[in-house]
Amino acid sequence: MAGAAKRLRSIIGGSAGNFVEWYDWFAYASLSIYFAPAFFPEGNETIQLMNTAAIFAVGFIMRPIGAWVMGIYGDRHGRKAGLALSVGLMCAGSLLIAIAPTYASAGWAAPALLVFARMLQGLSVGGEFGASSTYLSEMASKGHRGFWSSFHYVTLIGGQLAALGVLIVLQILLSETALEAWGWRIPFAIGAALAAGVYLFRRGLSETAQFANIDRSATPPSSARHLWAGHRRATLMIVAMTIGGTLAFYAYTTYLQKFLVNTSGFTRPQATAITAAALAVFMVQQPLWGWLSDQIGRKPQMIFFGVTGMLATVPVFNALAATSDAVTAFALAVIPMTLMSAYTAVGPITKAELYPAHIRTLGVALPYAIANTVFGGTAEYVALWLKNAGMETAFYWYVSAGIAVALAAFIALPDTKRISQISEE
Repeated sequence: MAGAAKRLRSIIGGSAGNFVEWYDWFAYASLSIYFAPAFFPEGNETIQLMNTAAIFAVGFIMRPIGAWVMGIYGDRHGRKAGLALSVGLMCAGSLLIAIAPTYASAGWAAPALLVFARMLQGLSVGGEFGASSTYLSEMASKGHRGFWSSFHYVTLIGGQLAALGVLIVLQILLSETALEAWGWRIPFAIGAALAAGVYLFRRGLSETAQFANIDRSATPPSSARHLWAGHRRATLMIVAMTIGGTLAFYAYTTYLQKFLVNTSGFTRPQATAITAAALAVFMVQQPLWGWLSDQIGRKPQMIFFGVTGMLATVPVFNALAATSDAVTAFALAVIPMTLMSAYTAVGPITKAELYPAHIRTLGVALPYAIANTVFGGTAEYVALWLKNAGMETAFYWYVSAGIAVALAAFIALPDTKRISQISEE
């Protein structure tokens, strides 16, 4: 019983940190429609959003660096050490955004500081995915790894939902003018405080047995060179899987709020409420799909997403663009999120099961971060650029093509439920 309680505490601890990481990360995305004029006062709304989306992409550029540095750190110094470092960096980045000067008071120093803060957050999230995915996968019990590791995306979505929830409360309590003037700072201050608390909590987590049992004399040190030399096929499969998964995720979730305002014509509070409700449905599905993967395997679910996501994206976005009814928009948004749940619930565990313990954190983090940067980090900017150029529907096809690339990887993937590099305990 004591062992089970310790395992549960560790899983909750890892998940809590992941929640805060992604709350802070997505607070930027959900609040950008309010603080864009503070940092980029010139131009129309689409141009302002393009500028903030470009800085959003800068954060992604740092993610491979964070994945590389902290992936190696987590493989050499421990999973919990990597978890503590990642949330500490996120705390610093969020605090900087909360206190950043505006363009009116500091000129171009204001967006420059915003870029630096996003760089810190990018380093943090780049390391967090590998650290938390590996930690949750290694702490999960035999036969239930799909279920327990699905809480990675429960907390990821929960963080995004919490950011939207805070925004909804602020929209109720504050006027549009107050939100644009100073109210947008509040969520970042909350995120910094939460991150500081989780940093202290994570320092007290238990280390995983998988890490403790690594035979350093019989394995090469964790490095990008050894990752590529010894695990090339797994690394390339993760890149391909992530291309479709990350494009779908950022199109269906992060960009959705702006799409509902900028294309469908909903008000900002309406778009926030629709997005939050759809994300709540998305979040609660994750453990169900994780449990199902423990019964039938990871591979069938991912192929299901690949086929259905590829076919559904274009008609769903076309329908969303044409609707002015909030209930209809919510129902349409839930469709691709449900299909994507088959992948998101098992993506982290599948990646972790492809690598041995001595290089697992780096293996999970680095190829994911590279593909996430190139395709996820630019998804909003590509969507807004195509819209500004009068070719918005091309973005829908772009997302579908990315999912098709992932489908090819899903088909080639071994079913890691049966063939796993995570040793049984």
